[in-house]
Amino acid sequence: MKRSLAVALFLSAGMALHAQTSSPAAASSAGSSKVAVIAFQEAVTQTNEFQRDFADLQKKFEPKRQQLKTESDEIETLTKQLQAQGATLSEAQRTSRTNAINEKKKQLQRDAEDAQGDFQQQMEDTFKGVAAKFYPVMQSYATQQGYSLVLDASQQSSPILFAVQSANITKPVLEAYNQKSGIPAPPPAAPAPHASTGASHPAPRPAAHR
Repeated sequence: MKRSLAVALFLSAGMALHAQTSSPAAASSAGSSKVAVIAFQEAVTQTNEFQRDFADLQKKFEPKRQQLKTESDEIETLTKQLQAQGATLSEAQRTSRTNAINEKKKQLQRDAEDAQGDFQQQMEDTFKGVAAKFYPVMQSYATQQGYSLVLDASQQSSPILFAVQSANITKPVLEAYNQKSGIPAPPPAAPAPHASTGASHPAPRPAAHR
């Protein structure tokens, strides 16, 4: 599984999970067969359970985000000081301070990449856990509705070229799962202020793949 989250956005912690369920979905009749399409990944990430767990994961990593922000702010302060005092420093002093700043930048990058990797792995584990429970609910719904085949519109390699929206089973399966889980919808999260830094930071954003 590729780590597709951009390192540059880690401090944007308050992203609002907003997966789309408007992917093409349809059912067609060919003899006695009924075929439906579901946006599987989007549906999983829109479940109340996943959104609750994702919000908890964001809170868990908030101290790390704050630590990275502090490190980045320190680098920015030292850089400005060097720029302001550069004319009054000897060449040796400028070189020493520049090297110290560069070392801090390298350390910040390593810390950010480590945090990114940890967050991504835990997020993917969260997705897999919910997806494993979501699948049988989808299977049960499809069976009850008489579908003999369900295609996943989430896949980039999906062969679906056209599908009418009238038979989209994403929403009803999502509702069935939320009802079965008994987990209420989490309150909307307020977006966190974006911190502009000169370093790269991972962004906690769901990019789940089965």
